[in-house]
Amino acid sequence: MSLFRLDASIRVDGSASRELADAVEAEWQLAHPGDAVVRRHVGTEPFPSTTWGEAVAGSMTPEAQRTPEQRGALALASELVDELTSASAVLLAVPLYNYGVSQHVKAWVDLVIAGSTPGSRLLEGTPAVLATVRGGSYSAGTPREGWDHATDYLRRILADVWGADLTVVERDFTLVGVNPALDAFTEQAKALHTGALSAAREAGRALGAVPVA
Repeated sequence: MSLFRLDASIRVDGSASRELADAVEAEWQLAHPGDAVVRRHVGTEPFPSTTWGEAVAGSMTPEAQRTPEQRGALALASELVDELTSASAVLLAVPLYNYGVSQHVKAWVDLVIAGSTPGSRLLEGTPAVLATVRGGSYSAGTPREGWDHATDYLRRILADVWGADLTVVERDFTLVGVNPALDAFTEQAKALHTGALSAAREAGRALGAVPVA
């Protein structure tokens, strides 16, 4: 078995999404000691901004007429598809940035789509965990309810478009202790942190327990 892990935080040290994903991965590795973990960190190693456009243009150009840039972009897109579809389980650590997914995540999604057959159910039945974090609170009844435009988008891509058997682990208020305006929510943030880590470990155990078809 193998686990594909995507990290999207622009931070390494102190990343809240990485912390949740680490908890998921640790439980998966307990069930699969020695099995491969394939990593892709798009937050710290982003794709060039022109890559997706080159891949799309290349896919519409006869192979003999493709530019070196188009060939390179298509080769990368194919590599990303292989990483994803070769995995027995998938783990994504994606923070909410400015109310949506970062350009790094969007570029990865676009390249995977560009490198695959239109309409492909790339993760049909594959167990996947999305670990996502938000600096404030976006739950029902809060002033920013509905401002999270990332989580639903990722559900659409991972589960509805690609067919993954998706579990979402979420944590709010990660900026408590950083943004003084959120100091009133310190105790609530601690409880949410503890609950999210517990949910991550549970999701990791479930991910590790899924049998290979």
